[in-house]
Amino acid sequence: MGTTIIAVTFNGGVILAADSRTSTGNYIANRVTDKITPLCDNVYTLRSGSAADTQAIAGYVQHFIAQHQAEEGEHINVKTAANLVKMMAYNNKDNLQAGLIVAGYDKHGGGQVFSISLGGTITETSFAMSGSGSTYINGFVDKYWREGMSEQEAMDFVTKALRYAMTWDASSGGCMRTVTITASGVKRTFIPGSDIPPTYGELPFPTAPVRA
Repeated sequence: MGTTIIAVTFNGGVILAADSRTSTGNYIANRVTDKITPLCDNVYTLRSGSAADTQAIAGYVQHFIAQHQAEEGEHINVKTAANLVKMMAYNNKDNLQAGLIVAGYDKHGGGQVFSISLGGTITETSFAMSGSGSTYINGFVDKYWREGMSEQEAMDFVTKALRYAMTWDASSGGCMRTVTITASGVKRTFIPGSDIPPTYGELPFPTAPVRA
């Protein structure tokens, strides 16, 4: 699953963003994959690597979290949810190809982002990115990332980073999806490919059918 995924914290929550292209070698198997999967109401995960493996991990963790919340009677902490994902990835590291990012909001830690790499290593960070397209935007992220951004600044940052990755990585593309999680709840946005501005060297998206 050729991918670009990114999650960032901002002053009041987190934003998760992903492209929508799933590829099998040189073949695009799905143009509109949703790579942002809810684990529960306040925690979501971004999936990269094998689509089947990451879907399986997300399904198991959704079940574990539902049991935990039924027993505790409240929303799960983001760190606990991330550690459940890490446990699945680490205990099955010889059989899985899964790079995941877990992000969400809780009353104890606010907005939090956890990166879980191949093999199950977990790292808490202010922002994380993964997938084949992430290697193309390291310079952009190093230059423009900063702590304490507003929600709009963080949204502009992730959509621009994703746009550059989708331009230069052949395994990333399609449309953009974002999820914003704050104390007020969850907000999803969808940006179709035709609404993504071209970057340098790209031809603009045609606005009308081309006639011979």
